[in-house]
Amino acid sequence: MCAIAGMIGLSATEAIIEKMLQTMTRRGPDATGVACIPDGWLLHARLSVIDLSGGGQPMTVRHGQSEYTLVYNGELYNAPELRGKLQKAGHVFAGHSDTEVLLRSYIEWGEACLEKFNGIFAFAIWDGSEQKLFLARDRMGVKPLFFMEHRGGLLFASEMKTILTYPGVPAAIDQEGIAQLLLLGPGRIPGSGVFYGMRELEPGQCATYRDGRLAIRRYWKLRDREHTQTFDETAEQVRFLVLDAIERQTVSDVPVGTFLSGGLDSSLITAICAKKLSGKPLATFSVDYVDNDKYFTPNKFQPNSDGAYIRLMQERFQTDHHWCVLSPQDLIDELENATLARDLPGMADVDFSLLAFCRRIKPHVTVALSGECADEIFGGYPWYRDQEIRDREGFPWAQNTAYRGNLLHPSLQEKLHPDGFVMEQYEKTCRESDILPGASPLERRMKQMVNLNMRWFMQTLLDRKDRMSMYSGLEVRVPFCDHRIAEYLYGVPWKFKDWQGREKGLLRVAMEGILPREVLWRKKSPYPKTHDPKYGLLIRGRMEQLLEQKNAPLFALVSPDAIRKMLEEEPLWPWYGQLMRSPQTICYLLQINAWLKHYQVDILL
Repeated sequence: MCAIAGMIGLSATEAIIEKMLQTMTRRGPDATGVACIPDGWLLHARLSVIDLSGGGQPMTVRHGQSEYTLVYNGELYNAPELRGKLQKAGHVFAGHSDTEVLLRSYIEWGEACLEKFNGIFAFAIWDGSEQKLFLARDRMGVKPLFFMEHRGGLLFASEMKTILTYPGVPAAIDQEGIAQLLLLGPGRIPGSGVFYGMRELEPGQCATYRDGRLAIRRYWKLRDREHTQTFDETAEQVRFLVLDAIERQTVSDVPVGTFLSGGLDSSLITAICAKKLSGKPLATFSVDYVDNDKYFTPNKFQPNSDGAYIRLMQERFQTDHHWCVLSPQDLIDELENATLARDLPGMADVDFSLLAFCRRIKPHVTVALSGECADEIFGGYPWYRDQEIRDREGFPWAQNTAYRGNLLHPSLQEKLHPDGFVMEQYEKTCRESDILPGASPLERRMKQMVNLNMRWFMQTLLDRKDRMSMYSGLEVRVPFCDHRIAEYLYGVPWKFKDWQGREKGLLRVAMEGILPREVLWRKKSPYPKTHDPKYGLLIRGRMEQLLEQKNAPLFALVSPDAIRKMLEEEPLWPWYGQLMRSPQTICYLLQINAWLKHYQVDILL
């Protein structure tokens, strides 16, 4: 994995380029490169994973009378197949990197190359034959690609901080940005970067910039299709797709490990990797918290803790296991770092713990596989199966617009129209869901739920995983984000996914024989968080200190009186998802303050 950036139609001094590269070195600590293109520059910072001696970027290939130059962040998991086709077409390769495969695929097939890729990617290609810049992002949105039209030119980068270093680019938010922070956050509108003028290519989008004009198109989206297979045939196909995705993603020229929570998804990945990488023990990693056994209390979302299941997996597959045990202070120490890593306020201690976790993994491996996205695709979250929440209008993971609206500074409450703003975004996504005519009300709703989760909630988690891991120069792959799995599962009826009334019942049946039954049929458990009351006390202490600072940036957006009330009560609904309860909500507000302060954000009203 890497960081990419560039500009076209804009000038840049050596000092400007160097400043931009400095923001990219956490993602790409191994090497940097710069290429001059007509009226612009392409920048790259590399984390070496495949073809360590080759594969350097920016990469230029001359073909016919034209030159093509690429900067690329990602991995192509079907690179061997594509290389074979390209060699038959006459292409001669200088190395074995997937970077060269991607560039030559574009040279051979043009923009249609996107339809052939199986992988995660964000890239830019200067096409000398057509004198245009071509940008693209993977179908599922695993790798980021932000851009801004500025002073008649275009800036783009893997992270917003890189674009913000260019002279004259404003760090500002308008009313929509404020509404996103406080009414939708840490989620954000697809394609928005929250900062004023900052945009992001959406998953499955590509763009062309030529003669000062930017044209964006969608090359992929989830399409409904008639499902004619039996349950057994469906389970067999799921087994093939999942195993194939995991096995493809073990390819690396550097050490590989897995995240292991003891849940279904990470355990499946661990089991397959342990067999695929036979010859030496697979490195596995788990996060836990000081005194969690002492303070953990079972609930309907998490009836038991993870430790026993992790140890069972470790023993069964003889992994080289590493525990990362964090204290409340360890989490709080990452508040500002996590905000800078994401360039936005995020998921509070859910981000903090992952950032600390990744930092401790990096000395052992450069690549790790993780279980994100299975719940969105297979319907694992509680809101898929809780009919009361499922039938309620609005984003199912954030049924709290009124509560959020009451936090707003009084001057903003009338300007932002909380209910209307949130419902507009929700309804737009529902309308865009592709659903076959004649679908039953249940099937229609479940298709909407999948689309809502993949376009919104999953993107927040993918942002989290990418930014927290790459901040430490760690590449994390997410096999369940293979687009073939998402495409196939979208058309599978809900009664199959919810087989025998179990969350992800189809996936469990499909994976029979791979995991110990205790793990295979374990109830879903959310990402582990600390249950130590000291954490809540420390967070409240920090907010009470902030409340004493009358000129704190946060209070231009949020009512101090509403925050004082928040400190005394637990709201009915979590702020976001299952994990962001009162301490995490307070943390999120502290992150907003840190973000406003660090980026010196102008508020445009």
